[in-house]
Amino acid sequence: MAATPLTATELDRALTDLSGWTVRDGKLTATFKADRSAVPALYAAVATAEDEANHHAEVTILYGTIGFALNTHDAGGTITALDTAMATRLNTLAAEHGARPANG
Repeated sequence: MAATPLTATELDRALTDLSGWTVRDGKLTATFKADRSAVPALYAAVATAEDEANHHAEVTILYGTIGFALNTHDAGGTITALDTAMATRLNTLAAEHGARPANG
């Protein structure tokens, strides 16, 4: 089944449940802060989750921050339910590794 873009209403509804996430340049994005020593383990857990889901984020790591940008290439680079599901998983992994949203 092909991924379909979320409607504006669906995306707004999803964002209410995705603490720290926003839409920027057509991508679902978030940045988390963590102890710098915790970032490698967090990224390892993220990579495993991405591979299991066969859905990968753009990841940026700088000192004690790790940022994510999600969209679905198979849906024309739009935001789909695949992205919101991965964002939910990333929030869980971040919390498990002591990371918190950078904007909060």
